[in-house]
Amino acid sequence: MVRKKKKGNNFKLLTVFLFLGTCLGDYGIGVGIGDGGAWVGGGGGGGKQQTNAAYSALQSWKSAITEDPSGVLKTWVGEDVCSYKGIFCSGSSVIAVDLNKANLKGNIVKDLSLLSDLTILHLNSNRFSGPIPVSFRALESLQELDLSNNRFSGSFPQATIYIPNLIYLDLRFNSFTGSVPENLFNKQLDAILLNNNQFTGEIPRNLGYSSASVINLANNKLSGEIPTSFGISGSRLKEVLFLNNQLTGCIPESVGMFSEIEVFDVSFNSLMGHVPDTISCLSEIEVLSFAHNKLSGDLPDLVCSLRNLINLTVAFNFFSGFSSECSRVSSGFDFTGNCIPGVGYQRPRPDCSVIAGGALSCLRIPAQPLTCAAILGLKVTSSPSRPRSASAQGVLDPNSDVRDQRAASARDLFLVCDSIRQLASDDQGVPDQATKDVCDPIEATRSIPACVPFVSRSRLNSFGGPIQQSSKVK
Repeated sequence: MVRKKKKGNNFKLLTVFLFLGTCLGDYGIGVGIGDGGAWVGGGGGGGKQQTNAAYSALQSWKSAITEDPSGVLKTWVGEDVCSYKGIFCSGSSVIAVDLNKANLKGNIVKDLSLLSDLTILHLNSNRFSGPIPVSFRALESLQELDLSNNRFSGSFPQATIYIPNLIYLDLRFNSFTGSVPENLFNKQLDAILLNNNQFTGEIPRNLGYSSASVINLANNKLSGEIPTSFGISGSRLKEVLFLNNQLTGCIPESVGMFSEIEVFDVSFNSLMGHVPDTISCLSEIEVLSFAHNKLSGDLPDLVCSLRNLINLTVAFNFFSGFSSECSRVSSGFDFTGNCIPGVGYQRPRPDCSVIAGGALSCLRIPAQPLTCAAILGLKVTSSPSRPRSASAQGVLDPNSDVRDQRAASARDLFLVCDSIRQLASDDQGVPDQATKDVCDPIEATRSIPACVPFVSRSRLNSFGGPIQQSSKVK
């Protein structure tokens, strides 16, 4: 009698719970009957749906991985995806995948876009290949994407540009080909790392408008000139590496506008002409390399006086002179293989009689070497709309009657910066026809092996250090 009564009561409870489940709709409720009575579970069907989506996505990816020598995927069993090795969760949501150095071989599947809360996807130092799924643009929460040191190929993965909240993009050490898309530099990224691929074509002209603090295009096959927009926006770039490409023409005067830059490396290219005087405005520069180009003339005096400079490399160019200040650079000044009279380890005299690109016409502002206000410790702004009274607030007014020699130099810099900005006549940083060809393009004719660049003291390992199995470029 007691058993029958209990069953009857359980049946009534079950009826009530089923009715409640119908009323609650998508919220979700679980019910069951056992010897101990009826039970109910719930608290949000959304979490269950997220778990199911993550399980489906990760199992689909697991089936596309053909080699797993470290046995990482042995833990990818069961519906508790948060217990999988390399998977990190917040509650029931997958927010990070970190499979760096797992040596996995396979493809990336489109189902990963089901991980709607994914913030970090780190897959460096594996053997992934194939295309990057177009569905990745649906990863609205993704902020860091590291696909470096894999076997990806084909054109630039356009899907990455449309990931709305991405701030860190690392495609280093793959085999991507074709051009670098212009809209990449319109995206609000903090790091753009494309070095050690097979990219070709010219650097997009809107490069100077990027919000990134690090841009690494080294060890590709990029050609043409460094865009004249470079530096015009006064961006917060800290590190720029263009080494070992096929770049020609001049170093833009506008490079001096990067007041926060710490590393600038354009070595192993075919750049010609002089080093712009505005280089002396790079008050935070630590590493400066022009090595293995076809640059000529005298090195601007104030370049070697930059207070934070620890390494200056101008080796294997056609420079004919430099300041005595250069010998004081703290960690070395390499000037071998130039055309400097009375100094050892220079080019043979016949090589210096005809300097490649010696007749190249580069825009030179000003005509005389520049004494930069950044070196003098003066704060300079180049807003033409600032009132004359701004000088009382420590901001230079270019129209004021300046008699102090130091302030006069700062005024000159103001005018230089303003003139440089005039090179860009539209919002893409493209010069008008009168100034479009500041430097005549010269075809690159040589192939230079890769080299090892320096990194700044303050940013060493700022993005996790060098990639495993990769030692050429940080």
